Amino acid sequence: MSGKEGAGGFRKRKHDNFPHGHRREEKDINSSSTMIMSFKAFQLELDTKHDKYERLVKLSRDITIESKRTIFLLHRITSAPNREEILMESEAKLDIVRQKIKQIAQELMGEDMHQFHRAISPGLQEYVEAVSFQYFIKTRTLVSIEVINEQLMFAAEDKEEETKVPASDCLNTQSHNWSLKVTPVDYLLGVADLTGELMRMCINSVGNGDIDTPFELSQFLRQIYDGFSFIGNTGPYEVSKKLYTLKQSLAKVENACYTLKVRGSEIPKHMLADVFSTKTEIIEQEDGLP
Repeated sequence: MSGKEGAGGFRKRKHDNFPHGHRREEKDINSSSTMIMSFKAFQLELDTKHDKYERLVKLSRDITIESKRTIFLLHRITSAPNREEILMESEAKLDIVRQKIKQIAQELMGEDMHQFHRAISPGLQEYVEAVSFQYFIKTRTLVSIEVINEQLMFAAEDKEEETKVPASDCLNTQSHNWSLKVTPVDYLLGVADLTGELMRMCINSVGNGDIDTPFELSQFLRQIYDGFSFIGNTGPYEVSKKLYTLKQSLAKVENACYTLKVRGSEIPKHMLADVFSTKTEIIEQEDGLP
């Protein structure tokens, strides 16, 4: 048996070499020492960042929920006669989302956005999807990232926000302005998700007897797909991952256009949606999609 091992084959612990009375003297630490104060400051900083991160995750979740509600509302525009009322209601819902984004901008004031980007990225992507969907319904074009970022510049408008600023900060007029810029990656991911909503809009339009919208959507989706094809695998992983889903949405819309062009006169309008849904299921089974 080795000399380093005691009875029973167990190693001696290092502090067993010290006298019994000196083992627990290390507990008497001077809490006012410079090192302890430094670690307490580190602890406070880490706790503050963690709490801020959790608040941003909650705000991002709220943004995602409200953006989805806006998208569901906009899908009603294919069958509802009151088009302008739906657009006005969707704009009101997006204003609520922007107020949430304003809270994020306030939280990130003076912070490095990239440290908290993972917390807010899902919400921003969903917001881009909702805004771009509404913009397409209005103009039949794709909204640019510059237009989106212009809408995310905020200023204090009411006196309640001004009273929250201490008197010592009154000289800093920039503290009343907030802005949050959507990153190019979040913009591209939001646009990629938009293609799925346009595919649903195509099927809904055909079900309502609109045979012109699918051809218009097909050309628009083809342009988006060509743009993403230029990025290919050279861009971020998330963008290249969305490319396959985008291709599936384009294939479904082109299949609908093919059916309308070849067999549109043979199938009654009220049965076209059922035919497209059946063909969509066949395409998904061939591609191995769930």
